[in-house]
Amino acid sequence: MSYLPTGTVYGVLLNFREEVQELAPQMEQSPYKAPPKAPVLYVKTANTWTPSGGDVPVPTRVSEVEVGATVGMVMGERGAVAGYVLMNDFSVPHANFFRPPVKFKCLDGFLGIGGALRSGGDPSGFVVQVRINGELRHTADFSHLVRPAEQLLADVGEFMTLHAGDVLMLGCNAGRPLAQAGDRIEISAPGFEPLANTLVPEAA
Repeated sequence: MSYLPTGTVYGVLLNFREEVQELAPQMEQSPYKAPPKAPVLYVKTANTWTPSGGDVPVPTRVSEVEVGATVGMVMGERGAVAGYVLMNDFSVPHANFFRPPVKFKCLDGFLGIGGALRSGGDPSGFVVQVRINGELRHTADFSHLVRPAEQLLADVGEFMTLHAGDVLMLGCNAGRPLAQAGDRIEISAPGFEPLANTLVPEAA
């Protein structure tokens, strides 16, 4: 049976060193004028969840979709990590990464979710690959995180509580590939059940 979250799914921005380096000049501009000091989170609402093998509808107004390969930490009881799952944090390309509007991140179906949880493993050793129509287009090495998984959990815990069933994504690296309706996206990593979704035109 395919895994689906039972709690809230949170994404995190600016948690890969390459992404921070790429966006560093923008961080000094108004209104922030400095890099963020705490994790920058957003919610992927339940309407976005698509199991592995499912189709993801692309609105006719959207020409391309950004593919955000990541790993989700699934919370267990008393703050423990119950397991890890591959995720595809789809979004409409946009310029503002600091406070992404819901209309870019939370469209129907815009979170692919891997088929099964992986228990155990060191997240700093995870390496995730993205293939679009069979062609390797992106690799994310989770040894490059700004906040490794344990530190991310601790820092988030400073201002909010994660409950059993909640999912905290570890972030997406810079260089996220673009895809369009008709493309099949496959995300894989050693030790994980692969995640595959196909982008389809939204029904009229």
